[in-house]
Amino acid sequence: MARIKPQALLNQSKKKKGPARISATTIFLCNLVVLVIILSLVATYRHWSQRSKNQPGSGLSTFEDTADSSADSKKYDLPGYAILNTSKGYITVELYKDGSPMIVDKFLDLCQKGYFKGIPFHHVIKHYVIQAGHSQGLGAAEDWTTKGKLHSRLATSPKHEAFMIGTSKTRDSTGFELFITTAPIPDLNDKILVFGRAVKGEDVVQEIEEVDTDEHYRPKSPVGINGVTLKREI
Repeated sequence: MARIKPQALLNQSKKKKGPARISATTIFLCNLVVLVIILSLVATYRHWSQRSKNQPGSGLSTFEDTADSSADSKKYDLPGYAILNTSKGYITVELYKDGSPMIVDKFLDLCQKGYFKGIPFHHVIKHYVIQAGHSQGLGAAEDWTTKGKLHSRLATSPKHEAFMIGTSKTRDSTGFELFITTAPIPDLNDKILVFGRAVKGEDVVQEIEEVDTDEHYRPKSPVGINGVTLKREI
C-alpha cells in the first residue's frame, strides 16, 4: 500500500472542514422576505393607529357615520315634488323633506297606495283655505270660518303665506286631511302641520277657491283630486 504524504493529508483535511458557500440568489431572497415582513408590520401599525384616532372611546363612530349617511341618502332619494291632478287642473307641490320628514313620509306612502285618487275638496273657505279629504268636518279650519279677511298689517312668516300645503295636527282615524291655504294666515302653525308649498298651479288653487259653496262651505258641484304623480325633480 502506498503511503499518503503528510502534506496531502493536511490539504484533504482543510477541504473537508471548510464552510459551505451560500449563493448570492439565496441572500437576496432572504433579504427580500425580511423587507416584506417589515413593511407589512409598518402598514398594520399605521392602519390601527389611524383607526384609533377616528374611533375614540367606544368604537361606534364608524357605524353611526354610516347610519347617518344611509339616512341622508335615503332622504334625498325620496321624491321632492308631488303633482296633484285635480278636476280644475294640475297643482305642483314642493315637499319639505327636511322640515317635515315624518309628514312627508306619510304623505308619500299614501300617494303610493292611491289614497288621494278621487278624494274630494269638501270645504272651501274663500281667502283662507281649501280642504280635501274623506272627513266631512272642518277640523283644523273650524274657527277660520268666523274670521274676516286678514289685514296686511298682520305679521307673517314663510309658513304663513298663501299656497302652503299642510295636514291636521290631530290624528284623524278617517284618514289624511289635505289643506291648501289661499291667503296668509298668521295662526297657521297653530292649526296645521305644514309640509309643502304649491310652486306651480296657484291659478288652479284660486279657481277651486272660487267655486260656489253652501252655508257650510261645501262646494255645490263636485271638485276633487283625480290622482297624484310623484317626482324627484321638475
